[in-house]
Amino acid sequence: LARVREIDLAAYAHQDVPFERLVEVVSPQRSMAHHPLFQVMVLFDNNTEASFTLPGLQVSAGDSTTTVSQFDLSFALFERHDGDGTPAGISGEIEYASDLFDEASARGLGERLVRVLEGLLADVDGRVAAVDVLSAAEHGRVLEEWNDTVAAGAAEVSVVGRFEAQVAATPDATALIIGERAVSYRELNSRANRLARFLVERGAGPERFVAVVLPRSAELVVSLLAVLKSGAAYVPVDPDFPEDRIAYVLEDSCPVLTLTEEVLAAFGTGDAYDVGDLGVPGDPGRAAYAIYTSGSTGRPKGVVIPEGALANFLGSMQDRFQLSADDRLPAVTTVGFDIAGLEMYLPLLNGAGLILADRDAVGDPSVLGALLKASGATVMQATPSLWHALVEAGVDLSGLRVLVGGESLPSDLAVTLAATARSVTNLYGPTETTIWSTAADVTTSERVTIGRPIANTRVYVLDAALRPVAPGVPGELYIAGDGLARGYLGRPSLTAERFVADPFGAEGARMYRTGDLVRWTADGVLEYIGRTDFQVKVRGFRIELGEVESALNGVTGVTGATAVVREDRPGDRRLVAYYVGDVEPAAVRAQIATGLPDYMVPAALMALDELPLMPNGKVDRASLPAPRWSTTTGGGRRPADAREELLCRIFADVLGLPDVSPDDSFFDLGGHSLLATRLVSRIRSAFGRELGIRAVFESPTVGGLALRVVGAGVARGALVAGVRPVRVPLSAAQR
Repeated sequence: LARVREIDLAAYAHQDVPFERLVEVVSPQRSMAHHPLFQVMVLFDNNTEASFTLPGLQVSAGDSTTTVSQFDLSFALFERHDGDGTPAGISGEIEYASDLFDEASARGLGERLVRVLEGLLADVDGRVAAVDVLSAAEHGRVLEEWNDTVAAGAAEVSVVGRFEAQVAATPDATALIIGERAVSYRELNSRANRLARFLVERGAGPERFVAVVLPRSAELVVSLLAVLKSGAAYVPVDPDFPEDRIAYVLEDSCPVLTLTEEVLAAFGTGDAYDVGDLGVPGDPGRAAYAIYTSGSTGRPKGVVIPEGALANFLGSMQDRFQLSADDRLPAVTTVGFDIAGLEMYLPLLNGAGLILADRDAVGDPSVLGALLKASGATVMQATPSLWHALVEAGVDLSGLRVLVGGESLPSDLAVTLAATARSVTNLYGPTETTIWSTAADVTTSERVTIGRPIANTRVYVLDAALRPVAPGVPGELYIAGDGLARGYLGRPSLTAERFVADPFGAEGARMYRTGDLVRWTADGVLEYIGRTDFQVKVRGFRIELGEVESALNGVTGVTGATAVVREDRPGDRRLVAYYVGDVEPAAVRAQIATGLPDYMVPAALMALDELPLMPNGKVDRASLPAPRWSTTTGGGRRPADAREELLCRIFADVLGLPDVSPDDSFFDLGGHSLLATRLVSRIRSAFGRELGIRAVFESPTVGGLALRVVGAGVARGALVAGVRPVRVPLSAAQR
């Protein structure tokens, strides 16, 4: 308080400076939406009450009102006096901009201000930060009422137990659909049991890991189930990851066995093994799987999820979505991404059909749209980026229940999905709290939120001192409850840093520090604001910028580097890296691509003479220049014919560039897989030819694609509404 008093008194020395002069010197950015210099004003009036008299007239003061607030928020405080001049208290008024605040929020601010003043008077020698701004009722709301999520039975039966119970109930129902092939619950269970016995013979068991490095196939689903049946935990690895990254994950997790196509080929049909259930008892505390996520130290870290957390999550999701034998859920997520757990297990534990989409279908919205229609899909989970691509491709979502998560849901996409799909649910959750921790229904008339906690999950919005903040106030999100991971594999110090004691739970309870900034709304819903650190999400993938920067600094000749996510065009988020060193961007890209998965390789690499720094020595990210999208050849030749000329225009439009040369690489110009789907769609419309997204990866230049367009098949006609027959024919998969 003494420090504040000093600053204020120093400011009063300049109170005669004209306001217009202040604006001229400061030269703030002007806006029609708010005052240029400040948005909150505090006025304290302790002057004696003014009187106004005129001879022969009776004068009285009249109230004046205004319908426009000059500032976002104004506090006017007036000192009262008795007739003899003795101070008699302070009264106050709050004026607020109704576009930003409602009456309840403004009244709440006034009540908290009073509590702060009372707290300061109660302990005049205490710290200002120690004053609690929340009332007992508000504490009850944010800690208890809005966290009343106790649900019995969500994790009482293990994942394996629930699957085997479903097999017993519907043995001949379709469990798994891959292309034209359908696998029954009985067959899937038998194959998993045989493989589980094979794994047990080779050392698989409780608290041991089995790495699964398999493409998207029936064997992948069988293998995941087999590992769980053996009592072991699996480590899913995408075989398309760089060899160095795969090697690191295998070395770090120390699996007793790695399941590859070669190992399964040697296993064969496993006819020598019994098809009966193994009967390994479930254990909620036992490890179920370990997912490797991006690490700020430069290396990925394994998050160990216990069986009870996975069972609780799946039980909560079933309570919400109520899947049945009539449902079909396409799995579109790589197995190395934790949300694949919902796609794999939720249908299999509840009698629905799991449709395993291949990589080509996931990469091409039109192909995926055709799969949704042909398979009779009723519910699907994907990132906002993939949903955006499907919407742009004109895919019919009218009969689909949409689950969206993995990154922030843009409001315009939310409105579009809510207006077209059967229902839309926005989901949020870090890997460390088992896939999703909160959920929100999305409608066309409401703002996008991340909702409320799922079953047996508690969420806290806390300040830097781990105290609850008031509704409407930003704070860091902490998550507690049955969904917490055990921690990071082999990293006790990092586990202790991120999984901390829960001061609001039972003795020994923990909570996970997410690093996400959120706030409560007045009705107990969470709104996502941003990050407190340098972790980002691009196209649904979690990326620690520190890992990207570590890879860049490991390149010979690079003496400094930083990475950021830029959104120079609305909705087009790209990872961009800047480095200092006499190395060509192409050489830098080639080296870091040997250790980073493709989604972590920057879309643009810029060499700088030096990185801009702030006075404290940290990189000034706001001063980094916009990327210059480089070319692969620098030839800059003109298009050879009308076909190349049209393709150049399509490339430039999709990439947001003024022009493109026929020899420029789509990916070196900042393209990525989702922009590639947009490119293929534009080519389909312009040429009437069906070109798969794989063609863009194999021939990423205008010249290369021009040759492929000539030999491509005629594009399928656009989907249009038809007359629904009385008896709807079965799809190939249903037959």
